Amino acid sequence: MANEIRNPELWRDGRLKIDWVRHHMPLLNSLEAEFKETLPFKGLKIALSVHLEAKTAYLCEVLAAGGAQMYVTGSNPLSTQDDVAAALVKAGLNVFAWYDATPEEYQAHIRRVLEIGPAIIVDDGGDLVNMMHTEFRHLLGGVIGGCEETTTGILRLKAMDRARELEFPMMLVNNADSKHLFDNRYGTGQSVWDGINRTTNLIVAGKNVVVAGYGWCGKGVALRAKGLGADVIVTEVDPIKAMEAVMDGFKVMKMEQAASLGDIFITVTGCDGVIVREHFLKMKDGAILCNAGHFDCEVDVASLKAIAKSASLARKNIMGYTLENGNKIYVIAEGRLVNLAAGDGHPAEIMDMSFAIQALSAKYLVEHKDEVLRVKGQMINDVPREIDQEVARRKLSFWGCEIDSLTPEQHRYLYGD
Repeated sequence: MANEIRNPELWRDGRLKIDWVRHHMPLLNSLEAEFKETLPFKGLKIALSVHLEAKTAYLCEVLAAGGAQMYVTGSNPLSTQDDVAAALVKAGLNVFAWYDATPEEYQAHIRRVLEIGPAIIVDDGGDLVNMMHTEFRHLLGGVIGGCEETTTGILRLKAMDRARELEFPMMLVNNADSKHLFDNRYGTGQSVWDGINRTTNLIVAGKNVVVAGYGWCGKGVALRAKGLGADVIVTEVDPIKAMEAVMDGFKVMKMEQAASLGDIFITVTGCDGVIVREHFLKMKDGAILCNAGHFDCEVDVASLKAIAKSASLARKNIMGYTLENGNKIYVIAEGRLVNLAAGDGHPAEIMDMSFAIQALSAKYLVEHKDEVLRVKGQMINDVPREIDQEVARRKLSFWGCEIDSLTPEQHRYLYGD
C-alpha cells in the first residue's frame, strides 16, 4: 500500500522533532516499554486521524510498539507537518497526509486509512467515524471501537448516538479529567497564544482581547491573555459559564457589543457562525481574528470575503480583507485551528497526558471487546476512572510528587464501606 506524503526526503527533520518530544513525554515512554512486552494490539489495524505533528507521531509509534499496524492521516489540512509524516513513513508506518491539502485530498486521505478495515479508530473531530458510517458501512462489523479526542468530536458522537446511528463503541477521551482539565485549559491556553504571537509578532499587553466561549479551552485562553496584559472580554451563550467569567474578573457582553471594541478575537466554542457579517462591519481597523475550535466555521470567513472589496496576504498565514469603509480585518490561518495551523500545538508535557489516555483507552477497548461495551449496546463510554487516576498518579510520580492515601477508616467515613 503506497504512502501518500509530500516529500520522503524530509524525514531527518521530522525525526529530530519526534525525538525531542519523546524526551518530554515520560508517560508515553512508560507505555511504550510496557506495550513492547505485552503487545496489546498485536495483529490489529488502527486508523488514526489526529493533527499530524511530532507528539501525535510519537503516539503512533507507541501504538505500533504494541503490535498495531498503523494507518495515519491528519485531522486538519493545515496542521500536518510534512517532515513528521516523512519520519513516520521512514519508521515503517503507513501515512496518508500532507500540509495544505485541498478538501478533496483531505477526504481522499481519510478514505485511505479506512479502506484497510480498521479494528480501532483514534479520531480527532469525528471525520473518521463519520466517513466510516457513510462510505464504509460494509467494514463496520470489523471495528472493535474507537477513541475521540475533542469536544467537537464528542458533540458529533452524541448526536449520532441520540439518532441511534452509532454502530460501534467510542471512548470519550476528552471527558477524562486528566485530559480536559489540563489539555483544554493549560494546553489550549498556551498554544493558542504561541500561534498568535509567532504569526503576528505583535504585543498583546494593552489590547482588548475578545474570547468567544468560556468552556475549559476558553478559560485557558482568557487566563493567558490576562497574563499577557490584555483587557479580556468574554462572550457566551451559557449563563453559568458567563457568571464564571464575571467572577474570574472578565467583562461579559454580547458579540455585537464586543465587535467594536476588540483588537484580537478568538473563537473557542465548537459551534458555527460565532463571528459573522454583522460583526465584521462593526470592527475597528486592524482587528485580528482567529479560531481555536476544531472546524473552520466559527469565524464566517466566506461572508467576510463576500463583503470585502479586496483581499491580500498581509504576512505569512495572515490574510487582510479591506471593507468598503476602508477598514482592514485580518484573519490568521484562514480561520482554521490557530494553535496548530499557525503553531506546533499543545506543549509536549500536556499531550503526554492526553495521548496516554488515548493509548490506554484503545487498550481497554481491545481487552473488553466482548463485554459490556457491545453487549449492553452502550455506544458512548466515559474513560474508566481507574485509567484517569492511573495517568494522574504516573504523571505526579514523574514530577517527583507524592500524595496521601485514605486510611481504611477514612474510606469508611466517606463511603460507608
